[in-house]
Amino acid sequence: MQLEPVRPQITSVMDHGPLTHRRTRAEMRIIRGAIFETLKHRHPQTVRQLFYQLVSQGVVPKTEESYKTVVRLCGEMRENDDLSWSWLTDSSRWMRKPRSYSSLAEAVEWTAKTYRRALWDDQDAYVEVWSEKEALAGVLYEETQLYDVPLMIVKGFPSKDFVHGAAEAITDRGKPFFLYYVGDLDPSGLKIWKVIQDSLRRYAPEADMYFERLAVTREQVRTYSLQTRPTKLEGNPHAKHFEGESVEVDALPVEVLQQLVRDAIERHIDQRQLEITKAVEASERDALEGWGV
Repeated sequence: MQLEPVRPQITSVMDHGPLTHRRTRAEMRIIRGAIFETLKHRHPQTVRQLFYQLVSQGVVPKTEESYKTVVRLCGEMRENDDLSWSWLTDSSRWMRKPRSYSSLAEAVEWTAKTYRRALWDDQDAYVEVWSEKEALAGVLYEETQLYDVPLMIVKGFPSKDFVHGAAEAITDRGKPFFLYYVGDLDPSGLKIWKVIQDSLRRYAPEADMYFERLAVTREQVRTYSLQTRPTKLEGNPHAKHFEGESVEVDALPVEVLQQLVRDAIERHIDQRQLEITKAVEASERDALEGWGV
C-alpha cells in the first residue's frame, strides 16, 4: 500500500542569500510553527527526519547551517514547553541497569502489567527488522513492539559477534526466517546490506532465510521525491559501481517508513492464531494479578 507523506501547509522561509544570512524574527517564528505542525501530525521522529521534511516543505534549505538551526530550535522549544519532549526521539544515548523492585509484591505487580506471551512461538515463520541507524530505533520500535518483533540495530557495519549471535538465534527457531532491512541508499549502506546477508548465510547455512530491503530504494526516491545528497566517491572503496546521488533513510516520511514495516510484519501473521495467543496471554496475566493479591 502506497501512502502519501503528510505535508502541512506552511509558509516558506527559504534562504536566498549566502550561508551567513541572518533570519528575521518573523522567519524564525515560521520555522518554529513548521516544526510544531510537522511533529503534531506525526510523532515521534528524529531531528534528522524532521529536518528532511522541513526541506521538502520548502521551509528551510538543505544546508548544514539549517540543520543546526532546526536542532537548536527544537531544543529551545522543548525547554520552553512549546514542544512535547515525547515528539522527538533519540535512541543513541542510553544506560544499562538491571530492573529491581522494592518488594516481591511490586515485582509480581510489574510482571502482571508487562507480561506478554511469545507471539512467534505459535506462528509459522519468524521475523526480524534490522536498521542501519540507531537514531531510528524509537520510530521503528513503535511498529515492531506491537508484534513482538526483534528490532536489530547494526550501527553501520555489524560486528561478527553481533551477526553470529543472530544466526544462532535464527537456527534455534527452526522455521522460515524473514529479515526486513532499513538503511541508507548510498555505497556504504548497500555494502552493509550485502555483508549482513552473506554473513548470516555463512553462519546459519542450514536455515531457511529470506531477505528484503524495505528502505531506501530507488523507486521510493522517485515516488516520494526524497531529498538527495552528493555521493562521496573519493576515498570510498564501496562507491566503485554506485551511480547517482545518495539518500538517507531519514528522508523517508515517518508514516511511510512505519507503514512499510507494519505491512512487512503483518504478511506473516496468522490472525486466527494471534487471537488464540492473545486469549491465552490475557488468562495468564489474570493469574499473575491474582498471585499479587
